[in-house]
Amino acid sequence: MDLGTGLPVRPLTTMENLEKQLTCPICLDTFTKPVVILPCQHNLCRGCANDLYESKNPYHFSRGTFCCPTCRFEVTLSRHGVYGLQRNLLVENILDIYKQQAEQEERGGDAPLKDKDRTEPRCQEHDGERINIFCVTCQTPTCSMCKVFGQHRDCEVSPLHAVYQNHRDELRAAVELLAEGNGCVRAAVVRMEDACRAVQHNGELQRRRLDESFRLLRAVMEERKAQLLERIGREERDKVSAVRALAQRHRQQLQLSEGLLERMQHSMLRHRSVTEFLLTARQLQDEARDAGPDGSQARDTEPGFESMEHLSLDTDEVEALLGHMDFRRQEENS
Repeated sequence: MDLGTGLPVRPLTTMENLEKQLTCPICLDTFTKPVVILPCQHNLCRGCANDLYESKNPYHFSRGTFCCPTCRFEVTLSRHGVYGLQRNLLVENILDIYKQQAEQEERGGDAPLKDKDRTEPRCQEHDGERINIFCVTCQTPTCSMCKVFGQHRDCEVSPLHAVYQNHRDELRAAVELLAEGNGCVRAAVVRMEDACRAVQHNGELQRRRLDESFRLLRAVMEERKAQLLERIGREERDKVSAVRALAQRHRQQLQLSEGLLERMQHSMLRHRSVTEFLLTARQLQDEARDAGPDGSQARDTEPGFESMEHLSLDTDEVEALLGHMDFRRQEENS
């Protein structure tokens, strides 16, 4: 029913359905041979395809693209241009049958083989003879005289009405096959579009998962970095504390030694008598001996004590692991 008028709509005839299937989406007319098939399985007149390609490729590059006018699929051409597209011989054959049937219906409706003296075609070889048989060998209609005396006398022939019916059946089967094929292709296109959307969705999901994985890795590395920094700080504090304690002991010893040195020098310069000097010198010598080792014997830090090289981070193994980091294998995911 027509939604605008409310009147019932006449269903399309087989020929009208076929004409709709054989209409070019560019020129909106019946296909003109050669007919080319695009990768998206839609068909175009090659002339129309070339016009569309040249409108998108004004500089006539050897390669280029254009969009299918039916589904907007982007068609990429080779260096041969539209002449590199495959011809759809099935559609061309159906087109020939359709045109023959249309001409027959224009001449005689659904009964083209009834006697219509003014419109029925006549044999060009035998003037006035009605074309009433079909040469199966040459695949052309002809007359009985051609079979008896003419160029088709050695050919296999069939009654015209029988061949006509066979062609109608073949055309009907071709129409059904084409319609079924178009339905399958449309379903495949829908599946491909769904697959594209699913791939894009899954790709975005994996990108988010990858970002989260690296965020966790960075968190683990920062935590480990803090632990190692604490170890460096702890050893630094321990060594500095030990060196400072040793330095403090040396300063105390130095202070005692300097006091003793001052008293010894004073005694040497200020003695009253030889006897008094000898008594004082003996006592000072004992104090100097008890005060500890001389300067050459002062204990220092061990060689390499200041070095912190043993706390250098070994990242070779981790770098190798990170360099080989990859996605899970398929069998691990299943």
